Amino acid sequence: MSKTSGAIDTLPAAALKSLRDLGADLALGRLRRKESLKTWAVRMNVSVPTLMRMEKGEPSVAIGVYATSLWMLGRSRSLAELAHPQGDLGALEQDILQAKKRYIRKPKNT
Repeated sequence: MSKTSGAIDTLPAAALKSLRDLGADLALGRLRRKESLKTWAVRMNVSVPTLMRMEKGEPSVAIGVYATSLWMLGRSRSLAELAHPQGDLGALEQDILQAKKRYIRKPKNT
């Protein structure tokens, strides 16, 4: 049995829920196409148990498996948009704070 990553053991609950939602959505996409687990797994070049684990949103499944499933549903572009800098609100907030610090100058001693 393989050793799990510490990152998987400490995965935040919100991230785990997102993975489970993603897995369920990918399963629904497969079912809407009337594809069996076996047929879909063969097309993805993974085992049926791996496909089942992905559809359950298990974090130990390689991201490449998720990416392949997205591609098969015609949604691979959405993967590239997940961490796009334009959507990084935390970095945007930091940029704004830095700009404010530069704008608001300390008064000169007279």
